[in-house]
Amino acid sequence: MQETGIVLNIQKFSLHDGPGIRTAVFLKGCPLRCLWCANPESQSPLIQRGKGVTYGEVKTAEEVMAVVRQDLPFYSKSGGGMTLTGGEPLLQPDFCLDLLRLAGEEGIHRAVETAGGVPYSRFEQVAPLTDLFLYDLKHHDAKKHLENTGAPLAGILENLGRLLSSGSEVIVRIPVIPGFNDAAEDARRLSGLLSGLGAKRVDLLPFHQFGERKYALLDLPYAMAGVRALYPEDLREYREAFLSAGILCGV
Repeated sequence: MQETGIVLNIQKFSLHDGPGIRTAVFLKGCPLRCLWCANPESQSPLIQRGKGVTYGEVKTAEEVMAVVRQDLPFYSKSGGGMTLTGGEPLLQPDFCLDLLRLAGEEGIHRAVETAGGVPYSRFEQVAPLTDLFLYDLKHHDAKKHLENTGAPLAGILENLGRLLSSGSEVIVRIPVIPGFNDAAEDARRLSGLLSGLGAKRVDLLPFHQFGERKYALLDLPYAMAGVRALYPEDLREYREAFLSAGILCGV
């Protein structure tokens, strides 16, 4: 019997969720509550309704794959594929396994984006069927991480270290947030931490305001209202800290 999952959205022609042109499958549910979250509708694992909009739909893996397959020619030409994201896709591990297995049978590149706040056994489940992990890391300081994401940092770092040591291909992604982790000292601390864990590549994600309207639709307060967005040119010095530590770094 095929697994079902709660899918928030399937976004075609994505250019920011792994290499090439990709189809990003957004799954519901996340254990973190980041103050800047651009997808607040993904946090709850349940289907939600707010101001005329329904967030989430039960789908089978085959129903999702029917959409993913539509862009097979683009994957092969660009080196793209399917990315499971969220939310935290590893909160629905059996559904992820079905999707990854089906994609693999058709030669589609498979990426999983994660914030790492799940038991490491979830990574062991999906790793044999995953070509690339996109691992989001928010901070180097345990206190600031807990205050701003609602989740402890220790387990996330432990999972990242184990995943990097396992031989899996991993790109660490750091959302750079004004007033939270955008200082030169944060870049220095994060680059040193990741160098020690054996990270080879980091992508910086400049803070943006694309998710602000979603908070109003859900009647949720938005902690980052009025905060200036960042752009790649704002992160040149920040990026240098990672390059100096021997880590490839993109923005």
